[in-house]
Amino acid sequence: MWSMKSVILSSVLPVAVAVAAPFGLVEKAFGSEPDKQFFQSVEGKWVGPGEIVAGKYKGTKFTCSFNGSTPDGKTGMTLDGGCRVGMFTQKMSASVERKGRDGYKGNFMGGAAGSGLDIIGGNVVDAHKVVFTINRKQLRGVMQARIPDDNSMTVTVAVRVEEQLVPVIGMSLKRVDAVEVGSIAPN
Repeated sequence: MWSMKSVILSSVLPVAVAVAAPFGLVEKAFGSEPDKQFFQSVEGKWVGPGEIVAGKYKGTKFTCSFNGSTPDGKTGMTLDGGCRVGMFTQKMSASVERKGRDGYKGNFMGGAAGSGLDIIGGNVVDAHKVVFTINRKQLRGVMQARIPDDNSMTVTVAVRVEEQLVPVIGMSLKRVDAVEVGSIAPN
C-alpha cells in the first residue's frame, strides 16, 4: 500500500518531469506588518479535506489535521500534523521563516534532502495570502495559502510544467480551536 507521502509525491513528481528553468518570486527585503498578520492568523488547530487534482493519483481524497504556530521573535510559521487516506495516516509538516534579505526559506516534509520539497523563497501578498516558491531537483512550483476569514484556509500546491503552473494538490481547512460549545441547562 502507498503511504500518503508516496501518493502525494508520486503524483507531483511525474507531472513536473518537463520542468523548465528555475522559477522564483519577487521577495520583500524585510518582514512587514501584513507578513506578521498573516502568520499570526495561521496559529491554531486546522482540519479539512484535500484532493490530488492532477497526475497519476488524480482524484485521491484525503483529510488533514494541522497545528499552526509561529516561531518566537521571528517572522514565519509552522504547520504540523498529518493527512489520512482511508486507514493510512501520513505525518505532514511545513515550516518557513524569513531569513534576512534572502526572503523566506523552509521546507515541506523535511525538504528536498529528505522526501519533501524545499521552500526557497516567497512573498506575503497581504494579510490574507502568501505564495512560496518550492523546489526539488527539476521540480519547480509554488505553494499558496489563503486565509479569507478567521476560520478558513485554503492551501494549493502547483508545479511548473513548461510555461504553465499546474495545480496538483488542494486543501480546504477550517479552524477548530475557536469553536464555542454551549451547554444545555437541566430542567
